[in-house]
Amino acid sequence: MIHTRKVRLMLASVALFSLAGPAMALDGADMMKKLNAATTPNGSSVSYDTAEADGDVVTVTGMKLQVAAEPGKSIDIGDVTFEGVEETEGGGYYAETVSSPDIAVSEKDASFSVKDIAIGGLSIPGKASGTTIEDILLYETAGTGPMTVSVKGKDVFTAERTETNLTRQEDNAGLDFDARLAGIKADLSGIEDAKAKDAVEQLGLTTLDGEVTMKGSWELESGNLALDEYALDFTNVGRLNIAMDFSGYTPQFMRSLQEAAKAAEANPNKEEANQAMGLAMLGLMQQLTFNSASIRFDDASITKKALDYAGSQQGVTGEQLAQSLKGLVPIMMAQLNVPELQNQVTSAVNAFLDEPKSLTISAKPEKPVPFPMIMGAAMGAPNTIPSVLGVKVTAND
Repeated sequence: MIHTRKVRLMLASVALFSLAGPAMALDGADMMKKLNAATTPNGSSVSYDTAEADGDVVTVTGMKLQVAAEPGKSIDIGDVTFEGVEETEGGGYYAETVSSPDIAVSEKDASFSVKDIAIGGLSIPGKASGTTIEDILLYETAGTGPMTVSVKGKDVFTAERTETNLTRQEDNAGLDFDARLAGIKADLSGIEDAKAKDAVEQLGLTTLDGEVTMKGSWELESGNLALDEYALDFTNVGRLNIAMDFSGYTPQFMRSLQEAAKAAEANPNKEEANQAMGLAMLGLMQQLTFNSASIRFDDASITKKALDYAGSQQGVTGEQLAQSLKGLVPIMMAQLNVPELQNQVTSAVNAFLDEPKSLTISAKPEKPVPFPMIMGAAMGAPNTIPSVLGVKVTAND
């Protein structure tokens, strides 16, 4: 009886320690295998030397990334640390933070470097089918510190930092995203072409300061991709913002696009591959629907400088050139045989040239327009496209 009690006590102790400790140690190799599987649909692949787990930290050595744009070449990332790692339902992994060493790449006279690379909230799917948010490689935040591009030992482009955020929508219906490339400085003083160098100097563009921002959302079921903002904003130049909204960009569409790209890449006959890719793209475009789009430019003094410079090349003043453009625009627009649009463009250009503030070209049809209808109009009756898409041109609004 006493013996039986001791056995039961030992078994209970073992069970208690089992519950108190981790159910299973992390498998670093399995995590990297699934990370690689999740990047493969994009045409990328990940390789490494070792992946060792210590508690909730996975340290990967000799990590390399190969991207589709550079077949046969890889980017040496080095040793990467995944912290706060835990296994998720479906056999996937979640890492609170991912950090890697600074990257420096050189080729001939050019070099590129980026510091303080970090990712937060990385989700690696157990099965990268790409059909739901849970099956897609995602992160919550990503960013870097200083970024530099040098040519012949001179910094021609620098940026203070990059920031990207992804937020899951309610019920995992989609994603909201925003990004920023801040503190941009570009040095154009090293341009060697004499004519281009003169233009840059006359326009006061030997150096550029600004930033690039982006904001939008993506809904999986409808494939609605709304890019609310993609803006390039530079001091003493202006702000150019592009926005667009279309549907049909579903996970299935993305997979078809990736498969077409892979097939084209694998075909040694590049001419044949390009033709096949073109036909595939034409077929895929049939699945998309146009909702809206716009391009807006807010001037910050560059327009007057451009008119003055272009006028000087023709022996006239900037004001005289502006008046010439006012007379030329309606003549050019008349060739399109779209009277309503001609009047809009003429009015907007005249207002903008008189007082350069903003110029906007927008397209917003009353109802969403399938891409096949747009292509049909382009081939059969090009002059109907502005009315089909609801095109408007305005200035200084």
